[in-house]
Order: sequence, then C-alpha cells, then structure tokens
Amino acid sequence: MRDDDDEEALNVECAGYDKADLADIPGTTIFTIASSRRAYHLHRFCMSLMKAENRSAFKADEPGYLDRFGVTGEQRDAVLRRDYGGLIALDGNFYFLVKIASCDGISAAQAVSTMTDLSVEDYTAMMMTGGRSPDGVRSISGRF
Repeated sequence: MRDDDDEEALNVECAGYDKADLADIPGTTIFTIASSRRAYHLHRFCMSLMKAENRSAFKADEPGYLDRFGVTGEQRDAVLRRDYGGLIALDGNFYFLVKIASCDGISAAQAVSTMTDLSVEDYTAMMMTGGRSPDGVRSISGRF
C-alpha cells in the first residue's frame, strides 16, 4: 500500500535533491522515511532472526512465523519465495533483508546475485573490481 500524501509530506527527506532525478537512476531504489514506515513490520520480522530460537521457529513454520509480524501479503509471499528484488520493491532495506539470507545460510553476495543476471562468482568478481561500470546509460530518461 502506497501513501502518496505521506510521501509528499516527507519531501524534506530528499534534502537538496529532486525526487524525479533520484527516481531516474536505473537499477536503484531510493530508501526513504516513508518506505521505512511501509516496511516496518517486514523489518521487525528480519530483526527477529538475529536470535537463534527465532531462526529455528521461522525455519520450522515459515508462513506461521511470518503471521506474527503483520507483514503485508505481498511482503509475505516475497519472503517465502526469497525474492530479494521484490522485497526491495516493497520497501525493504537490504541491511534488514540480509538476515533472511543468513538464516538460510547464504551470503549477502549470494542473495544479491539473485537480483542480477550474474552468477555468484561473476557478481563477486565484478564487485571486487569496483562494481558495475559507470559507462553507458546513466539515467532512465537519458538526461544524465
């Protein structure tokens, strides 16, 4: 659920930046105060996974465990599918979401590589050499 009025009321969070310019960066999701509010329950769930007993409870009954946190249906489905890109689109912040990956015994690089067309090895190699190339299209609109 998006609350556009809430988003507009929080224009200050982009201090000095035009929101249209920020949205024009390909492959980048801007995490704002409003998105943090929308993902509050999702992030509470993720933080719960820091405790061993909660990780065990989650692994024993993932749907039931998620029901404790009031996540949205879309967030719930994305967690169950381990759709990290989908969770970010639903306002999740990867610093919280990586706790799901850790619970599954996979690295952050493995989780992130699922959001790319690269293997874990190719993704890791790209990051070790400085990340994706800045050459080419720098904005969706082509202005930058």
